[in-house]
Amino acid sequence: MSTGPGADSAPAPNRHHDAPTTSLPHLDRSPKRGSESGSKGGTFSSLRIRNYRLFATGQVVSNTGTWMQRIAQDWLVLSITGSSAAVGITTALQFLPLMLLGLYGGVIADRCPKRQLVLVTQAAMAVTGLALGVLTLTGHVQVWHVYLTALALGLVTVVDNPARQAFLVEMVGPADLRNAVSLNSANFQSARLVGPAVAGVLISAVGSGWAFLLNGLSFAAPIAALLLMRASELHKVDPTPRGKGQLREGLQHVASRPELIWPIVLVGFIGTFGFNFPIWLTAFVNDVFHADASTYGLLNTLMAAGSLVGALLAARRGTSRMRLLVGAALGFGLLEITAALAPSFWIFALLLVPIGMCGLTINVTANSGIQLAADPAMRGRVMSLFMMVFMGGTPLGAPLVGWVTDVYGPRVGFLAGGVVSTLAATAIGLVLLRAGGLRMRVGFRRGQPVVAFVPRPPSRQEAEARVPATA
Repeated sequence: MSTGPGADSAPAPNRHHDAPTTSLPHLDRSPKRGSESGSKGGTFSSLRIRNYRLFATGQVVSNTGTWMQRIAQDWLVLSITGSSAAVGITTALQFLPLMLLGLYGGVIADRCPKRQLVLVTQAAMAVTGLALGVLTLTGHVQVWHVYLTALALGLVTVVDNPARQAFLVEMVGPADLRNAVSLNSANFQSARLVGPAVAGVLISAVGSGWAFLLNGLSFAAPIAALLLMRASELHKVDPTPRGKGQLREGLQHVASRPELIWPIVLVGFIGTFGFNFPIWLTAFVNDVFHADASTYGLLNTLMAAGSLVGALLAARRGTSRMRLLVGAALGFGLLEITAALAPSFWIFALLLVPIGMCGLTINVTANSGIQLAADPAMRGRVMSLFMMVFMGGTPLGAPLVGWVTDVYGPRVGFLAGGVVSTLAATAIGLVLLRAGGLRMRVGFRRGQPVVAFVPRPPSRQEAEARVPATA
């Protein structure tokens, strides 16, 4: 049984009606119903649940290995080719399957038991890390090996991402979902604090191969955690029976609900053009600051520190407000523009902390809000679309951003990403204001600027239409 006050001690009934039924995305709107409201158990409330504790423990180990491999992979490709565009190609290959096949991964996730499916995908990811480690340590690695491994990892991720995201609610239930998503992100960012630093030391001391090998071995932890879980304590959602038109059904579900479609569009723009940090940071380290792999690891660690703070702040919130998502996206873009123009290394480095905070806030707010707004029977398909546009847009953005960075320099490449993110946040924020019948009001209270969202007054035509016709 789950331990701690308020933890679930019995299997929950099948939840096919736990999603909010609102249709207008008011910027302050959040679910109010009891089982869907944010958890009140504190920042770490999800850890009271045994199955989630096991999951979180396994993930922090494998996430550390994953960040080690990311840093080592980027640096290995740059070392072999000397090209930022080649780093962009590697990133694109890893996310290309998400763009092409991501929606089908969501269909598979909805049709299969999530726990068993995640077991298979985690084992497959271990194989990719071990294979690249052996190739590198034996001195046979070539850039096409890295490309092929990145593509294989991307194919596994097509199924792993929606399955793991949808499995969260089965472990903790709807009431603790926002907290679990936030802690999952904090877990990932905690590993990001350690992984890049360890990778930088390993690369400098013994080469990239050991980072790849250790990443492959790290997947033993989540596999063991999944095997040790108590199935009776899961909030099970029955798999969706195989049928025709399920992919189209999922797309129609998203398109018909503003609280789903517009956050997905926003994170699509930001994920495609604003999250190309492997390209920008390697280029800044190599071409602007003329430093080595340890500096690259330091920059990633600073960004991770900001992301971790953002994740812990998100875990304390009981709701995921739309205006928070838009505000974080706007701040993210403006901070990227500022960092691109930073005159010194330490100003650039320190700006990565708030960039990490805003980026993580975007991810957590959109992720938890979309999961709770989606029909549980379609959660895998909805999350696959979310992950597809957030990460699968990288194959389009990464080569373009890499080319701009190579031709015009790292500052112009980073600046372009920030401009696109800022424009997307502004445009979609205005769309959401209009869809929610709101307008923004800026004023001052006690000498401090205050931004508020108030009901939009009806237009003259709308007011006239409300006046009943007289004889």
